[in-house]
Amino acid sequence: MDNGLKCPQCNSEHAYHDGNLWVCPECAHEWNPEADAAGAEAEGVRDANGNMLADGDSVTVIKDLKVKGSSLVVKGGTKVKGIRLVDATDGHNIACKIDGIGAMNLKSEFVKKA
Repeated sequence: MDNGLKCPQCNSEHAYHDGNLWVCPECAHEWNPEADAAGAEAEGVRDANGNMLADGDSVTVIKDLKVKGSSLVVKGGTKVKGIRLVDATDGHNIACKIDGIGAMNLKSEFVKKA
């Protein structure tokens, strides 16, 4: 049976439709392609409380953060306006400018949406 859908876990071509799920007979993995597509769209950058962040949002730093290579500290409670979301391999997925410090990158896990 060639249905064009492969198992996302083992890449088997023998997956079959059962109700609203697809089932792989080789590894017993079950999945819903529509839910997976909706879940991928729902992924994004989230703050420490799980709120979605977008370009231009304002955030508040939730704890004191040392600035790498400097003796400066970004104090908890500092409000940052006009953030930009960036793809970051090191986990720093927010680009912003902080008054008194300048341009820097932050991790979304250390901010909350203002």
